[in-house]
Amino acid sequence: MTTAADAGFALPVYKPSLRWLHWGMAVLIFAAIALGVTALYMPRTPLRGELLNIHKSIGVTVLVLVVLRVLARLSLGAPNYVPPLDFFTRYASALGHLALYALMFALPISGYIGSSAGGHGVEWFGLFAIPAWVPRDENLDKAASYAHYVFALAIGAALIVHIGAVVWHSFVLKDNVAARMWPSARKGNVGRGLTS
Repeated sequence: MTTAADAGFALPVYKPSLRWLHWGMAVLIFAAIALGVTALYMPRTPLRGELLNIHKSIGVTVLVLVVLRVLARLSLGAPNYVPPLDFFTRYASALGHLALYALMFALPISGYIGSSAGGHGVEWFGLFAIPAWVPRDENLDKAASYAHYVFALAIGAALIVHIGAVVWHSFVLKDNVAARMWPSARKGNVGRGLTS
């Protein structure tokens, strides 16, 4: 079986900056989810407060990084699919990625609004305080906190679908879709599932 890489074709992959942003943000998002779920079921203790402070700090970091990621994506673009995806798969992929990007904005923003409206400061890893641009408001606090919870469930579901798609493409279809984002991806050494 001859692959495109063996045949000398250079398969398109994401730029290194986008790959680093993808994997770095993945680690941060999973850490934030783990901390948030842990704190949700803990009694109100100083340890819970510390976990929530780290959770918030990671959220602020993710918000900054997703802005950089969108700018980088618009500037650098995305590699073509080789071979091209069918219309349904490409459409589903676009919707899935759009949902993930929207949630990466919505989660930290709703968390910030809830914290500020509830009178809880947001500090970045204890180094400096994030200005509270939202006034104290109990109803806004409840609404934003509920939205944050719903968005957390939504991103959990979206990540399960996303990881499922990666597994499907990597181990069932054995195409080049997931390889475009692997940290070690280089032109010419991906595409082991593509036959010529």
